[in-house]
Amino acid sequence: MNENITALYKKSFIEAVILANKELYTYINTNLSSKDYEYTNTTGFGGDNSLKIDLIAENIFIKYLKDFGNIYSEECGLLSTNKEFTIMIDPLDGSNNFYSNLPYYGTSVALQKDEITIAGFVTNLVSALVIYRAFDEEIKQISLFDLKEKEFNEVNKTKISIFERAYKYPFLCEKLYDNNIKFRSLGAVALSLCDAKNYDFVLYCGNIRNFDIAAALYINKDFYIYKTDESLLISKNKDKFNLIKEFIKEE
Repeated sequence: MNENITALYKKSFIEAVILANKELYTYINTNLSSKDYEYTNTTGFGGDNSLKIDLIAENIFIKYLKDFGNIYSEECGLLSTNKEFTIMIDPLDGSNNFYSNLPYYGTSVALQKDEITIAGFVTNLVSALVIYRAFDEEIKQISLFDLKEKEFNEVNKTKISIFERAYKYPFLCEKLYDNNIKFRSLGAVALSLCDAKNYDFVLYCGNIRNFDIAAALYINKDFYIYKTDESLLISKNKDKFNLIKEFIKEE
């Protein structure tokens, strides 16, 4: 699948995604103003009312990535350039967290060819870490502070799981409680899914949008994954995966 992608394209695309995140991170930490928290009159393609910072973030990514393929963003929808690659972007994952000054938000970028993801990048804009897997290579981690590769640490033991949008699913919450499973709902889906390595599982229920999941799914493609029209479960723990999968089926 990837044989026809030149080494130059691969290297340039990875660099462009990282530089786009670097510019956005720098903007948030040096140029952010109260106006950036204001809602605009624009309704994003994903259906949510856009903050000014959503549009600023989107324009940064478009600037860096438009030459690599069609842009499919949560805010503007599809910007077609009739290229063979499509770049799926969530320019600000966890907008409500950002708006509320809750320090858990980031970005998500997935490169697709023939609707198959071949590179995924999820960036935590608070910790300034980019986690990515590109073109079937190993998972890597880059710091936006110095743009250097960092050691990829994984939590060996965990005490919690993540259930995004848990507030809409009382039955599943009760099943988890009855089985003494501690969980949190953090409010930035791509970040949570990407970090599945650190939890017993990550469960996301509701309106499953590719903007939220494509990059993280590719990054964690070696984990146990169960996906329906209204749920997505990722886990490295086979026993916990099978248990939660049964709960989902009972919902």
